[in-house]
Amino acid sequence: MNAHRSFLALLLAFSCSATATAADVVKIALTGPFSGGSAPMGISMRDGAKLAIAQINQKGGIDVAGKKMKIEIIERDDEGKNDRGALVAQEISSMNDVSAVIGTVNTGIAIMGDKYYVQKGIVKIISPAAGSASMTQWSKAGIQDIPIFRFAAHDGIQSQMVVEQAVKLGARRVAILHDDTNYGVSGRDDLLSQIRNQGEKLKVVAIEKFAIGDKDMTGQLMKAKIAGAQAILIWGIGPELAAVASGKKKLGYNVPMIGGWTLSMSNFIDTAGPAGNGALMPQTFIEDESIARAKPFIQAYRKVYGVNRIPSPVSAAQGYDSALLLAEAIHQAGSTQPSKIKAALENLTGVVKGAITDWKKPWSKWDPANEESHEAFRRSYTVMGKVENGRVVLANPGDKALLDRNRN
Repeated sequence: MNAHRSFLALLLAFSCSATATAADVVKIALTGPFSGGSAPMGISMRDGAKLAIAQINQKGGIDVAGKKMKIEIIERDDEGKNDRGALVAQEISSMNDVSAVIGTVNTGIAIMGDKYYVQKGIVKIISPAAGSASMTQWSKAGIQDIPIFRFAAHDGIQSQMVVEQAVKLGARRVAILHDDTNYGVSGRDDLLSQIRNQGEKLKVVAIEKFAIGDKDMTGQLMKAKIAGAQAILIWGIGPELAAVASGKKKLGYNVPMIGGWTLSMSNFIDTAGPAGNGALMPQTFIEDESIARAKPFIQAYRKVYGVNRIPSPVSAAQGYDSALLLAEAIHQAGSTQPSKIKAALENLTGVVKGAITDWKKPWSKWDPANEESHEAFRRSYTVMGKVENGRVVLANPGDKALLDRNRN
């Protein structure tokens, strides 16, 4: 453990000292893939949330009905595996003293595990998983009330931006490549839906899938190239996305690669190298210190964790803001009871100044006919990013003003 991680560990240990009793703390679980191919997202989300929690605890904790309560963290690594994620959800939901959960990166894990939180009424803020099915599973089932909230730009938003970007770049024939996970299949369907909305502007000439761990995408890319695809629209996780970028370069297939926000992950950027330059993706947060709102968070994260680049900036910022919003809801509820926290999240009255924006009532009462009621992000919160020499930058520099101001 380096000196910066030791500093955070000491900060958290001090803020949740051994003298505190169970009645003195609010227990919050952080779950995600802290190992495996999705780890850059999981670790960044966890560390962003832990940074916010350390800052809250350093100030004395959360004021809960006039009593200052420190936050105690429970961490669980779901390894990015659906079955493991379901076991983690079962374990946490069996704990009678957990007030809320922040996390989940993989859509399949949300589908497999969130039912346990719903059954027990435990509040969960999904971040950063963006697959539409994470929330539409509840509206499709007609569930009348859920304690599940999402804090991410869901794939409906992202797929619309990806398709519009392809049109903007002049593509008329596109290929869709996706992994065979719940996330990839859901993303494919969202892309197809958005393409239909474009009428005659775009034609899908190839749809190809790949598996987690695949390293050679020559077959899929050759089919896209032969079909005349002028852009690759892609949904998957970092390492496999890098294989697509590298395959394009080897084939001399110089068409735009546009996909979900996961193209911003360090394991795509680092593995793809120069082949990843130009890849485009929606982003809710850009790691750019010249953006005034983002600068304090970026500097604090880098200092505490001893890095000069956040592995997944979107995940980190969303984890950080999620923890701040949850703390505000607990304060407003005046209680650590999940049912009261849920009601507060649905009607937050205070303004929470986050790394992404000033949050004003991001959620409303659950409406089974409209899952947007428990979705915090709207299209206006999201910009297009572009990979450029090992980092993600704004694809449109003019969007900097949008990120600097309050977007609510």
